[in-house]
Amino acid sequence: MKLTGAVLLAAMAAVLTGCGQEDQSGKEPGSTTAPGSAPVIEWKVQSLWQAGTLPHQIFENFTQRVGERSGGRLTIEPLAVNSIVSSTESLDAVGADILQAQHSGPAYFTGKDAAFALLSDPQGGFEKPEQMRDWMDTGGGIGLARELYARYKVHFVGGVWYGTEALVSKKPIRKMAEFEGVKIRAPQGIGQDIFQLLGAAPVNLPGSEVYTALERGVVDASDWGTLSMNQDLGYHELAPYPIYPGFHSMPMADFAVNLNQWNALPDDLKVVVEEEVRQFATDMIERNRAADEQVAAQADELKFEVIDLSTEERRKFRETARGVWKKYAERSPMAQRVYDSQVAFLQKLNLLD
Repeated sequence: MKLTGAVLLAAMAAVLTGCGQEDQSGKEPGSTTAPGSAPVIEWKVQSLWQAGTLPHQIFENFTQRVGERSGGRLTIEPLAVNSIVSSTESLDAVGADILQAQHSGPAYFTGKDAAFALLSDPQGGFEKPEQMRDWMDTGGGIGLARELYARYKVHFVGGVWYGTEALVSKKPIRKMAEFEGVKIRAPQGIGQDIFQLLGAAPVNLPGSEVYTALERGVVDASDWGTLSMNQDLGYHELAPYPIYPGFHSMPMADFAVNLNQWNALPDDLKVVVEEEVRQFATDMIERNRAADEQVAAQADELKFEVIDLSTEERRKFRETARGVWKKYAERSPMAQRVYDSQVAFLQKLNLLD
């Protein structure tokens, strides 16, 4: 494992600010003990969300519930994205106990193993978060995730979905053939590869530049967030043809804990965390879905047109995507196992032949 200078500095800061006199007394880092009471376990946990956004608020609610249900024995400090380390470094930071846990996106760690990309978002595959959640619960996904994360000294507690992303476009796209020649902002990885096969021209831009790129004509469409997230950012003013419900991307985030921290956690607190992670996922799905439905109901007032792709066109995208998933599967034995498991489950759902 290689940690950057920024990560090491963060680790030093955590030691200096978090331990103080208690380290000198021989107590374990990450816990304090008041006279006559049980040890208090303290976790710093970084999310992938900006402070103040709806997803981060839901994350904060989750951390509060854990504290309340544990009777204050486990407290979680919810940190916004990049508070301690960058998103791509958070897995290493959790493994090194710089962060005690993370709420991040597995796709950020694709460079370590292509299995992370497939685990996070087999783009075009599942149509609803509940379907992928079912794969995790009953189709072998949770076991594969925990085996993968354990290689980095991290315990995967559970998946958290925030909904299907709604691609925005300056012109109506009702068929896969109409992606031909479209300049589309899409992050590097599975998404870009799929759009290239459809004849589009993917452009790799940071999220902070999407609005300006749409405004200046650098891109004609953008893969970004859910319908409500895109509305919050003003994208529909420039690209008034969102595809909703989303079809191309339904990312799974995680809640994952340093393996030693997890193993040392009392069994009753493990149950609390597991149950609250599940509730966290449910809240994220339902509250983002409600926000999307509210925006969709205001389409005429907000002057954009919702485009709902046909089942046939969605299946065309899925079959194209399957070829890209297969290439990622060939990059590692674990990626192949994730691919095989997901394809079998999609076939069970009659989403793939």
